Amino acid sequence: MIQTRPASTTAILTDPTSRPAGLLSLAQLRVFAIVVECGSASRAAEQLFRAQSSVTRSVRELEETLDQELLERRPSGMLPTSVGRAVYERSRRIFGELQELGQWCAARQSRVRTVPPRAIPSYLLNTRRLELLVALVRHKHMPSAARAMGVSQPAISSAVRIVESGAGFALFHRTARGMQLTNEGETFALGMRRALNELRHIPDDIAAIRGIICGHVTVGALPFSRTLILPEAMARVRRAYPGVRITTDESAYEMLAAGVRAGDIDFILGALRATDPASGLYAEPLVSESMVVLSRPGHPLAGKRALKLKQLADASWVLPRSHTPARSILDALFVRMKLSSPVPAVETADLAIIRGLLLRTDMVAVLSPQQVHYELETGQLIILDVTLPEADREIGLTMRAAGDPSPAARKLIDAIREVTRQDPYRPPLSPLREQRPL
Repeated sequence: MIQTRPASTTAILTDPTSRPAGLLSLAQLRVFAIVVECGSASRAAEQLFRAQSSVTRSVRELEETLDQELLERRPSGMLPTSVGRAVYERSRRIFGELQELGQWCAARQSRVRTVPPRAIPSYLLNTRRLELLVALVRHKHMPSAARAMGVSQPAISSAVRIVESGAGFALFHRTARGMQLTNEGETFALGMRRALNELRHIPDDIAAIRGIICGHVTVGALPFSRTLILPEAMARVRRAYPGVRITTDESAYEMLAAGVRAGDIDFILGALRATDPASGLYAEPLVSESMVVLSRPGHPLAGKRALKLKQLADASWVLPRSHTPARSILDALFVRMKLSSPVPAVETADLAIIRGLLLRTDMVAVLSPQQVHYELETGQLIILDVTLPEADREIGLTMRAAGDPSPAARKLIDAIREVTRQDPYRPPLSPLREQRPL
């Protein structure tokens, strides 16, 4: 099943009510990870200050929940099975996030930036408690969060109280607009969401070992990707792996990037932005696309050869929003030509709006040919014969630098790479070719 999520209803947090009921127990998963690292239940029990029987029972309950054997019991100790190794690798990422979060909270309490590594605090090892907090961050309203999670409002209040007590600072401001995250709460919520999003990948990791690719992928779809590349890649994945569900999110880049950092969005496909190590994002270029100027066939400039950019300086423009790659490239081009940057009559990234304006008016727009491939093929729109030097954009994938995509996300990423390698574009249409009648 493929879903689209309109920008106006973007959820920055993964909706807990859309997940399969009951994420795995973080506490049980932590015990399992320690057993793998120690090689035996007895040594793990010593490290955890628990009875060996408690450790054994915790591992057995986790195996029952997953319906998988995770450890081989041998006289010399315990070794992870192939499934156990996959679960452990994902667990390392989960507990890496939680350990970093616990250390950050400790540093806030002590006002010391360097805190020695220590065990993950217990208030971070309750899956349900963290889910309740995520719901509250999303809904910003305790009764709404309680209804979404099927619990009482006191249960939400209790979760907030326990975590705030453990963290040593307030996570929320109580305001007339609801529960708003504090500055510390924003950072805390980011680490919490990353851990929970890693946790939800474990069943899909296990299925992949058995040769079954399934799960939910959320793609940040920027305008360029929506016409050809992403639909083709999604179609290939769905044909090969019917168990994969895909949701597209068409929000602004800043919103999508925040979702990628939190693990709510698997990756972004579209025009690349400059990234640095501090952003936590990694950009992978795939193809380069030159932008063109578009209009309706009956535009006064249609059919004229070798237009100069200054002939378009006073045109009525439909432009991308400020600070987007396309807008920055166009503005820089006008500056190089010693012309004033065009003042947009309309600013939008919505292709339906751009198409509607171009068909009904003498406005012009600057886009990549791929975005209006079908309109160019049918002759609804044309490319004006004006050269835009150095107006190329790099198109590619933006992912979390420290992330590990789910098996389903990896398949979709591979399909996107394949599409851009095999048939990145059909040849651009000549701006002066014979147009088909509308």
